[in-house]
Amino acid sequence: MKRGPQAQTGFTILEMLVAMGIFLIICGVMFELLDLSQKKYSSETQLTAAYQDARLAMDQIVRDVNVSGYPPAGMFSNPASSASYAVSPFSWSPGYLSNTDCQIGTTCTTTPSDFDLIVETDLGGGVSWVHYELGAPDGTNPTTLYRAVVPKAVGQDAYSATSAPGVMTPFLSNVMNNAPGSLLAQISAQYPTMFPGNQPQPIFQYTCDTPAGPVPCTSALASGSNSEKNIRDVDITLIVMTPQRDLQTQSLKLVELNGRGHRVNPVN
Repeated sequence: MKRGPQAQTGFTILEMLVAMGIFLIICGVMFELLDLSQKKYSSETQLTAAYQDARLAMDQIVRDVNVSGYPPAGMFSNPASSASYAVSPFSWSPGYLSNTDCQIGTTCTTTPSDFDLIVETDLGGGVSWVHYELGAPDGTNPTTLYRAVVPKAVGQDAYSATSAPGVMTPFLSNVMNNAPGSLLAQISAQYPTMFPGNQPQPIFQYTCDTPAGPVPCTSALASGSNSEKNIRDVDITLIVMTPQRDLQTQSLKLVELNGRGHRVNPVN
């Protein structure tokens, strides 16, 4: 007995085309999600790195401020010279050699300032000047915070000694506290609360000891109260931008860290 022809089984061409179309759509969505996740990971990695760099810089500045003014002259019965002790917790320029008690905002004209600070202290091995400045002394690299450590010497000016060519080294890059005008405008448009009024934000702000208690150091204080020797606290703000824009949105990415250095030495 002959059997009749059996029915053919399998997919039709139309079914194959539909299945392939669905597969390609799923693959496209998966690759798009993978690309987005890679961009997100890259941006978050840069932001984390910027935060870590800023945190390490903040820790170092706070430590330097905390130990400023050591050792005072009172620790010596007969100091060999002024280079063996700290005349003041903070140095300044011009007039360091002749002016031992300048007034912030008047005769302290260069340092301490919003973006420039010189600490005088013993880091081990003798008294040194530790100089922080946003931008190189020659005006280049305005978004790089520099640091210099120079042994204190009699007859030298603190600012000149720490600002000599080759002395200051890059300490923290992409610091946007005083970014160039066009860049500052872009940043403040994205971060208006970080840059109120589209204005640069100080890295260093000072609190002075006065008979009425600690107050911000300004030229309006009574004579003597706004002396650099009266600086008790230095508030530090570091605003750091990632090297690249956000790969997904092309927006600028910034982090802001705030800290406070408290001068422990009460003598000078």
